Amino acid sequence: MFLDLGETRFDITTRALVMGILNRTPDSFYDQGRYWNFDDFLHRADRLVGDGADFLDVGGSKAGPGPEVTPDEEIGRVVPAVEALAARFDVPISVDTFRASVLDESLKAGACVGNDISGFADPGYLRAAAAHGASVVATHVRIGPRIPDPNPIYHDVRSEVVEFLRRRADAASAAGIPNQRIMVDAGLDLGKTASQSLELLRHSDDLVKLGFPVLLSASNKGFTGEVTGAELGDRRSATMGAHALGIALGCRILRAHDVSGSRRLADTMSAVLLHRRS
Repeated sequence: MFLDLGETRFDITTRALVMGILNRTPDSFYDQGRYWNFDDFLHRADRLVGDGADFLDVGGSKAGPGPEVTPDEEIGRVVPAVEALAARFDVPISVDTFRASVLDESLKAGACVGNDISGFADPGYLRAAAAHGASVVATHVRIGPRIPDPNPIYHDVRSEVVEFLRRRADAASAAGIPNQRIMVDAGLDLGKTASQSLELLRHSDDLVKLGFPVLLSASNKGFTGEVTGAELGDRRSATMGAHALGIALGCRILRAHDVSGSRRLADTMSAVLLHRRS
C-alpha cells in the first residue's frame, strides 16, 4: 500500500509513518502552550524533524472545548507557521483544522494535508483539498469538534465508526481525491469513553479493511491515562503500547508527541512485519 503526501510517495506496506504534533495554541491538552512562542515552536519543529518525523501536523485550535477561536484567528496562527516550516524543512506539512477556509489558506502557504477531526463537516473542505491536490484525514467524531460529549452512547461503536468513515472516504473519492491520498482515523477519545476507545483500538483492523491508510491518534490520550492510572505527563509507555498494537493490526500512521520513541517503535515493528512477510 502507498500513501501520497504532496510530491512524496511512501510505501506503507510494513512501515508506519510518524506524524509529529505541533501546536499553535496556548491551551492544547498536552503541552498547555509550552511552544506558543514562535521561536520555541520552530525549535520544537526542528527537534521533531531531527527525531525522525515523516511529516508535521500543525494545529491552531484544540479539539476539545475551550475559548472560541475564530477562522481569522486560526488562520493567523497556522498560516505563518506553515510558511516557516515549508521554508525550513523538506517534509510534508499537515494542517489540523476542520475549516475549509483555514485549509485553503494553509495549502496555499505550503501544506499538503488536511487533518479534519469533524469528518469533512464543512461542505467546502473536500473541494479545497481536491483543488490543491492535497491529502486528507477523515476522522470520526460523534457530535462535532470542541463540543462536550461526556456520556456518548452507541448501539455498536465499531460498526458505527466504520460506516461513518466509509461514507466520508467515499465522499473524498467522489470529490476527486485519489485513494492513496485519503486516510481514516477512528477518533479515539473524540466522543468516546475510555472503554469505547479501547474497543476501537483493539479492532483497528476493522478500518484497515476499508482499504485506506489508517491513522492512529492515541498519543497521551485520556483513555491511556484511565486504563493505567497515569497522569498526563506519564503516559509514554501506555502510548507506545497503543502504537505497537495499532501497527500490528494494520495502522500505518502514528500521530505522536514523542517522535523519537515512536520512530524507534515503528522501525522495530517494520522489521518484525518484514520478517513475517519473508
